[in-house]
Amino acid sequence: MKYFALYLCLSMSLAVYSQDWQPNYAEAVATANEENKPILLVFSGSDWCGPCMKLDRDVWSSPEFEIYATRRLVLYRADFPRKKGHRLPKALAAENGRLAESYNPNGYFPLIVLLDKKQQVLGKTGYKKMPPQDYVSLLNSFVK
Repeated sequence: MKYFALYLCLSMSLAVYSQDWQPNYAEAVATANEENKPILLVFSGSDWCGPCMKLDRDVWSSPEFEIYATRRLVLYRADFPRKKGHRLPKALAAENGRLAESYNPNGYFPLIVLLDKKQQVLGKTGYKKMPPQDYVSLLNSFVK
């Protein structure tokens, strides 16, 4: 029973801090307009890009970033997995490809693009080995 209570508390605390990555870009844009928030567009290779995995583990999953993102951002991950078992549905892969043409024509991974609600670029960055709070400060520096 003691372990169940501990598990329940941990689960609830994670649910409070979990960010909401939008399932498609159109929903991200709609939410950004509704909530008057910028869009954090993350170009990721979730199953092959080491720095992408580090960002996910060290920054995106951190409580500091999760609190910040919940309050200040709309999140969308344009993922480009390579392994057969991780392939995206064709429509989603095509949508991510169109986003890459517009915002990541050089194919950098990871590439983090902060957009205003009108989809204008506020700033770009990549993987940086820094604590989550410093990454949040970096993202904040893009918003004028």
